[in-house]
Amino acid sequence: MTIVQKPAVVVLSQAGHDIGRKIALAIGGELHGAEARTSNADVLFDDTKTHIATLFATGRPIVAVMACGALVRILAPLLADKHAEPPVVAVSQDGASVVPLLGGHHGGNDLARQIADGLNCRAAITTAGDLKFGLALDEPPAGYVLANPENAKAVMAELVAGASARLQGSASWLSSSRIPFAEDGKVTLTVTDEPKTAGALELVYHPETLVLGMGCERNASTEEAIALAEQALRESGLARQSLAAVASIDLKADERAIHAVAAHFGVPARFFSAARLEEEAPRLKNPSDIVFAEVGCHGVAEGAALAAAGADSELVLAKIKSKGATAAIARSTSIVEAETAGRARGTLYVVGIGPGADQWRSPEVSAMVAGSTDLVGYSLYLDLLGPLACGKTRHDFDLGKEEARVVHAMELAGEGKTVSLVCSGDAGIYAMATLVFELFDKGGITDAASRIDVQVSPGISALQAAAARIGAPLGHDFCTISLSDLLTPWEHIQRRVKAAGEGDFVIAFYNPVSMKRRTQLAWARDKLLEYRPSDTPVILATNLGRPGEHVRTVPLGELNVDDVDMLTVVVVGSSESRTVTMGDGKTWVYTPRGYSGKSDTGMKGAAE
Repeated sequence: MTIVQKPAVVVLSQAGHDIGRKIALAIGGELHGAEARTSNADVLFDDTKTHIATLFATGRPIVAVMACGALVRILAPLLADKHAEPPVVAVSQDGASVVPLLGGHHGGNDLARQIADGLNCRAAITTAGDLKFGLALDEPPAGYVLANPENAKAVMAELVAGASARLQGSASWLSSSRIPFAEDGKVTLTVTDEPKTAGALELVYHPETLVLGMGCERNASTEEAIALAEQALRESGLARQSLAAVASIDLKADERAIHAVAAHFGVPARFFSAARLEEEAPRLKNPSDIVFAEVGCHGVAEGAALAAAGADSELVLAKIKSKGATAAIARSTSIVEAETAGRARGTLYVVGIGPGADQWRSPEVSAMVAGSTDLVGYSLYLDLLGPLACGKTRHDFDLGKEEARVVHAMELAGEGKTVSLVCSGDAGIYAMATLVFELFDKGGITDAASRIDVQVSPGISALQAAAARIGAPLGHDFCTISLSDLLTPWEHIQRRVKAAGEGDFVIAFYNPVSMKRRTQLAWARDKLLEYRPSDTPVILATNLGRPGEHVRTVPLGELNVDDVDMLTVVVVGSSESRTVTMGDGKTWVYTPRGYSGKSDTGMKGAAE
């Protein structure tokens, strides 16, 4: 699934912070602030030039509250292909001026107008066509595709110079513009859902009025499905650019062949229940009792095409077949709004947001959360998302409701929503990703939830964060052990602690204590003292990346359970782990890669 990138609103000072936040709210953007001079931004950065250049290189729309000249100097070395560059808009610090600098015909002008509306000022649009005619011919509105953008410059130049245009077909966005139309116009603007070779001064627009309906066998060949879809378009005599969606029955929501066809044409895949498709039975040209007996409707390909194209549609290509797939095409009398037709295959993002600090959250995770409709998680974790959670439907759960949390997220995705299941640290380390796949494996979810698309994105684990804060204790072999016996029998945990002690691993203890469980950590300490020196460094890391962060080191022999709470990660060094104190008094912990053996200590119990 493609994730639409939010505009990055860049501010360089606290003075521009309020304007930047207002812009971000108006355009659904993300506030990026210079760390040395701003606070409370969604994303903080150190070097302005590097940060803006990186945003531009990754195709991120940029709104910068800064001087145009400075922004131009940063981006000038990166300018290469104007057709690929993202929108870049400069806004004055007082919010009085909005200037689209780049990507004007790729959303920049519209973004500038949207910002200007939010700030109650005027956008400084300088593109000739926009100014004279009120539109950009190389950027048609949603629902229309320009087949030959390479002709746009010449056509626009003729119109700006005073030529008139001849309109073939109909489109209100063209006929209501300020373009001068005449039957003998020098340039031609054509609107058609049929293939057409354009003349030298002609632009061809294809309205998205077609829906390709498809059915297929389970695990059908993607190559076969794509070939059949191409055949359907050829036989219909219609333009592939007018295709608005690929549609099928919801039983095929997880079918690779259907999604491959949609990706091949660059359109969304939409799905309908059998009951909804059966409503189209009177309009089918090839109803089948066999299909009805199998899936509950008399036709999948034809029914899905008609259902997605709408009540005013008609079949322009009746069902055709290959060995394992079927296809049909319906045409609507108006633009097909694919996003409101049926439903998408639901998506579940299982994301790890790290220990809590914004700067420790990966860009991929931020993009997934930003692209979600719903957020599911423990309330504290959702709170840590800050402004990134704005505009999303929250589903808060208490601790101890892990399976209910995961089932709820999967069922929401089964309804066609895009859901982020939010975990702290890394989603696959003592977190929710395991439960997701366990439910797929063992059941406990509806059929719809079992067909969702799942994507897991990693995060910085508490183990990594604790190690980084104190130095490099994970320089040699290490393991993690959860001391919670809610899901794992205590005797199994004891066996693992003993094995880790014998193996001389650095050990990160997760869930070291709880309100009711206070003895396991003490037992682990005493057991490890049988295998490593009492002065072995132990790192206690609490509230990592959050207010109240506290990281300290104590000797293993002096580890006090009362110094540990539920938000603490305990990292016990190996017999080789060492401490080094710097001139500023800071003590670091590291574990050498080599295994030299300390001359003054030995591994206790090695001969036992």
